[in-house]
Amino acid sequence: MTEWHQRYGGRGVMIYWHVDKRATCVHSQLKQVSSSEVAAMIEGVLHHGTVLDIDRQFVDTHGQNVIGFAFCYLLGFDLMPRLKGIATQKLARADRQTDCCYAHIEPICMGKPVDWDLIARHYDEMVRLASALKLRTADAEAILRRFTRGQTHPVFSALLELGKAVKTIFLCRYLGNVELRREINSGLNVIELWNSVNDFIFYGNGNELVSNRRDDQETSVLALHLLQASLVYVNTIMLQNVLAEPEWRERMTPRDMAALNPLPHKHINPYGTFDLDMTARLPLEQEALAA
Repeated sequence: MTEWHQRYGGRGVMIYWHVDKRATCVHSQLKQVSSSEVAAMIEGVLHHGTVLDIDRQFVDTHGQNVIGFAFCYLLGFDLMPRLKGIATQKLARADRQTDCCYAHIEPICMGKPVDWDLIARHYDEMVRLASALKLRTADAEAILRRFTRGQTHPVFSALLELGKAVKTIFLCRYLGNVELRREINSGLNVIELWNSVNDFIFYGNGNELVSNRRDDQETSVLALHLLQASLVYVNTIMLQNVLAEPEWRERMTPRDMAALNPLPHKHINPYGTFDLDMTARLPLEQEALAA
């Protein structure tokens, strides 16, 4: 599975995490680095195996595209990316340019309006594809790869038009709502902190997977997932016990409470404890006789 990763400049695999805003990992996937992050995002939202009802998904620039916006809309949750090149984003027109002109936002509008007729003609097929993803009768990676290669496919064109409309609505909300921008940034900061804790826990051999077998790699990732969940659980109990004491609770301001998170790890010893007793001797003579 190991491939060269263009963004990070090295060989490896991709681990895609789904983490809620309270720093609890609900799903993890081991993928090739060339795999679609959009497909991994959709797969985790639909089949995370928990009782959570996910209504929004925060991603970075690499976890979104126009087709992703379309499928997220059809599947009933909001895609909320933090876009790196926000200044280069374009808004799709709802009507023809000759019918409606927006003088103040003309430079950031696309030339062609959304083709609503094309969406209407292929809407049933788009719903069928979304249902196949939800029922797991089709793989998100395979569907997205199929449409990426066949860009002249009419259903692909209809998904692009739907995605343009949904993305435009998101951009208008994102640019006009400070609280939404803060929410997205806060959610993605949890992921950044989560990754830093992963580096701390997964210390063996410089954070490298030592096996080239997929089963061994998945076992390592699942063990890391379990350790992270245990760390979050233990830290949450510790914070609750500390804040139950009036002396500490009174010292906390609302801003201090907002900054609390269950991912501190400086108090964790990842190497274990080795007790050294200088008064005891190793039973070397007994071992030699037994041999």
